[in-house]
Amino acid sequence: MSTPETITAPATPRTAQHRRYLMCRPEHFTVSYTINPWMQPALPTDTEKAVAQWQQLYDLYLELGHEVELIEPLAGYPDMVYTANGGFVIDGRAYVPKFRFTERAGEAPAFADWFRANGYETVEPEEVNEGEGDFLLVGDTILAGTGFRSTDDSHREVGAVFGREVISLNLTDPRFYHLDTALTVLDPVEGVHNGGPERANIAYLPGAFDDASRAILEDRFPDAILVSDEDGSVFGLNSASDGRNVIISPRATGFEQQLRDRGYNPIMVDLSELLLGGGGIKCCTLELRAK
Repeated sequence: MSTPETITAPATPRTAQHRRYLMCRPEHFTVSYTINPWMQPALPTDTEKAVAQWQQLYDLYLELGHEVELIEPLAGYPDMVYTANGGFVIDGRAYVPKFRFTERAGEAPAFADWFRANGYETVEPEEVNEGEGDFLLVGDTILAGTGFRSTDDSHREVGAVFGREVISLNLTDPRFYHLDTALTVLDPVEGVHNGGPERANIAYLPGAFDDASRAILEDRFPDAILVSDEDGSVFGLNSASDGRNVIISPRATGFEQQLRDRGYNPIMVDLSELLLGGGGIKCCTLELRAK
């Protein structure tokens, strides 16, 4: 079992950066099938509660000064609330998903139509990929997850679409079936912190990756926050950061303290109802990076 790191950096306040997100109100949320270990159709779900919890996240983004666009929820697609899987957007270009499971396949055309209608250059995929669930931008590099959903070939394809370096990471624990459940980007761009240059940085759960992937992360991100299994298992890493404010699960108490020790401002939002479908804060949040 992994344990949290003990080394802490000076808690100098960090700078929030403006974000633009795409979200989808969970008006049709339920769990009627199983495509990840979190989904148990026999357990009751409360759509009204899911909407209320989602609304808190939506309102918080606005309160923090971010922009939020909405895509219309489609009946019959309860997982559409997890908009992070709806594409990957850099510089106004949207690489749309090709879902592994038929239960979600109908979401892809809806996301593609939304991107086109809103002025994004839209790229249709050939390879199975699940958008920002498995692709995370850190500086000029794309971290790409595989093992359960997005294929290795999609890593080659996304690199060609955006002309960026791609680092492939292999997920091995089925609970963490997307990269954004096991790794979060804290500082997505190079910047200055505490008077000197600072690399883009991340937090991750070591036990979610194979040995080769852990070695890559240790080499590329030596200052990363290593999150405990306890905090990872409550989707603590399925979080959203603007460079200062990091929105996390209220149950990830160890991760909360690690963030404070690094000068971030953790904000807790409970999406426990949506976790019944295997999604959390980041799953509900697709970043729209304009030119």
